[in-house]
Amino acid sequence: MTIHPFEDGNGRIARAIADMSLARSEGIPQRFYSMSAQIRAERKTYHDMLETTQQGDLDVTPWLEWFLGCLGRAFSGAEIIVAAVLEKAEFWKRHATAAINERQRDMLNRLLDGFEGKLTSSRWATIEKCSPDTALRDIQGLVDQGILAKDQGGGRSTSYSLISS
Repeated sequence: MTIHPFEDGNGRIARAIADMSLARSEGIPQRFYSMSAQIRAERKTYHDMLETTQQGDLDVTPWLEWFLGCLGRAFSGAEIIVAAVLEKAEFWKRHATAAINERQRDMLNRLLDGFEGKLTSSRWATIEKCSPDTALRDIQGLVDQGILAKDQGGGRSTSYSLISS
């Protein structure tokens, strides 16, 4: 990075080399983290640390500490993603024989992926582009199968949540 051998792309090449070196050092066919993606997520700190290291003395210890911390955060992020994927796979395994239509499948995937806000029949109807009656039938079908539960409260603002097992 300091030598800057290319007119453009020095950072991308450096991050690719870092990922390649880490992959080779592990000696496993699959990796579930990306150092490049983590650096991209922390690009302001990355650029600040890079500039500080390039303009300072020859001590690269702060850079190495930052890099190793970034690697640790990449591991942590990958653990969260893998846990979510495994949880989703387990959910679908548990409900493999359930009678679920495409609208229900889509909405359940949205819920499993971290749906923002409360799930109401009107939101269902809007998202799935169906009538409110169809949305209510879809929801009731999932409630009857023990997949969704009605939240506390009721009336016009009745909301539903996944039943966790």
